[in-house]
Amino acid sequence: MKKLLFLAVFTALSITGANAQSGFKVGVNLGLPTGDIKDFYSLNIGVDANYLWQVSEEFDAGITAGYSHYLAKSYDIPGGGSIKGDDAGFFPIAAAGRFNVSEDFIIGADLGYALGISPSGNDGGFYYAPKLQYGVSESLDIVLAYKGISVDGGTFSSINLGVEFGL
Repeated sequence: MKKLLFLAVFTALSITGANAQSGFKVGVNLGLPTGDIKDFYSLNIGVDANYLWQVSEEFDAGITAGYSHYLAKSYDIPGGGSIKGDDAGFFPIAAAGRFNVSEDFIIGADLGYALGISPSGNDGGFYYAPKLQYGVSESLDIVLAYKGISVDGGTFSSINLGVEFGL
């Protein structure tokens, strides 16, 4: 089922990206884990791509997909040596909405599902990411986001800072 969903979203992104003259963006980000996981993970690294359609002069809506990787911390064992936890990876697929507050500032949110990629047994969960974006230029934004993935037994969350490039 996960593979079928992945294939459907990948195909949709490929088709819209190939036919689009504007509205396609890619981003990279780094984040500090918060909440339930901050004691077990040291860093979040993410990449994403989205395609947004202009609904009105102030509002854009579309789809987004990406990859989010949480790096596990290492711990020293009394008597020598260390142990490292398992990294966690997610493939979020979501609906995206952006509201243009001004010419330079945008607030938005992504809501969807994050497929669990690693470690084994990671089924994923509900994905949400409220965002604040500042337009540096017409094709470059700085993005501040809170990313959360509600999984059984807790939440993977982080505060992220990144850049988004318009293609």
